[in-house]
Amino acid sequence: MRGVAPLSDTVELQARALAFRDARTLRFDGADSASDGQDASIRFIGRGDWQFDALAYVQARNFSNVVISSTRFVRVLDQRNTPSTGIGGKFELRPPVGDDHTLRVGIDYRRADGELQEEAYSAFSGNLTERRRAGGANTNLGFFVEDDWQVDVLTLNGGLRADRTRIAQGFFRAVDASGGLASETIATDRSDWTLSWRAGAAYRASEALTLRAAAYTGLRLPTLNELYRPFVVFPVETQANAELENEKLRGFEIGLALNPSDGINLSLTAFDNRVGNAIANVTLEPNLRQRRNLPAIDAQGIEASINARLGQFRVDGSLAFTDATIDGRGASLALDGNRPPQTPRWAASATVNWSPKPGWDLALNLRHAGAQYEDDQQTDRLESATTLNLFGQIALTEKLKLVVRGENLTDEPIATRNSGGAIDLGVPRTVWAGFRYGF
Repeated sequence: MRGVAPLSDTVELQARALAFRDARTLRFDGADSASDGQDASIRFIGRGDWQFDALAYVQARNFSNVVISSTRFVRVLDQRNTPSTGIGGKFELRPPVGDDHTLRVGIDYRRADGELQEEAYSAFSGNLTERRRAGGANTNLGFFVEDDWQVDVLTLNGGLRADRTRIAQGFFRAVDASGGLASETIATDRSDWTLSWRAGAAYRASEALTLRAAAYTGLRLPTLNELYRPFVVFPVETQANAELENEKLRGFEIGLALNPSDGINLSLTAFDNRVGNAIANVTLEPNLRQRRNLPAIDAQGIEASINARLGQFRVDGSLAFTDATIDGRGASLALDGNRPPQTPRWAASATVNWSPKPGWDLALNLRHAGAQYEDDQQTDRLESATTLNLFGQIALTEKLKLVVRGENLTDEPIATRNSGGAIDLGVPRTVWAGFRYGF
């Protein structure tokens, strides 16, 4: 549900609430999985001389999952409760500094906390073998300033951001069936300041051509899963790592936007990025991996897109080539030059949309993802896949619409995991149908 209400001529209140639940059985009888969530947010927008945007939100999530042995077909793990909560907000102010400038000054805050509660069972006796608990809290407080400066046909952009990140309350604890302590990790609380920036320019060379360039830095905190949650996809165990450091990005890009005629837009971008302290699942032994910081992952590539509107038809296409490699040193020297797991070189998408009359929307989409590797050793390969998808929306009345959606209509096998030849498949041919009512 979403509601919008004007508080004055220049101030608007927006409120939003969302709830969902999904339950399904995966692979085997008894392998029941469920996820649910609730979101709420409130936002104030000011459109006067001193424009502002104030946002506050809360998100609650939970997940449960029963793992069934693929050889004995009995319960071996019950991830019965995985609650997590995210809260945050933002305040952004746009002072009136002249028509040539758009200045933004603000602060934002995010906090995520969560906990894992699971029990392991013997595949032979069915008895409880271990109870596990894990969790922690991550916070990020950011201060930012950004300005767009219009100088005739040249637009300059610059931004500066300071982030205070904190990783705290982290733990992992496992006890045996009798309650005796089997394993415990109490992580040290830690915090840090990081300064990041962005600079860019766009030059309108003609009515049809715009040239652009940008350079930037950024960061990403490790997730609570990466820090504290180990998992097993038999026979491979992946350990968490409470000592993971923040990923840090630096990169640049250049590109152009071409508008040769009304309704046709072309875009081409080349980029070069380097992610320091990149987090990956690193193989320690044949059946043992651990989340670790790699020295870096380097990625260079080209992205192209086209958007064209021709009467009742619209065509959208994109093509991406990414040459990504691991920069391995010291303990990770053996990985040097390997591709990061689950990173295809080629990805492409094409969509043809037809709107024969108001309220009707029919679209056919073709999507391709190139071959990639499941692991850092480049031994388990995920083959390329091309899928055909369909979307249809037909107006039955002014407010009531029939919606039909089809995914992977050709039933292409999509490998999402390959662990020594044990393969999981993605969505098979699937069709949804429903109704949408708007008021």
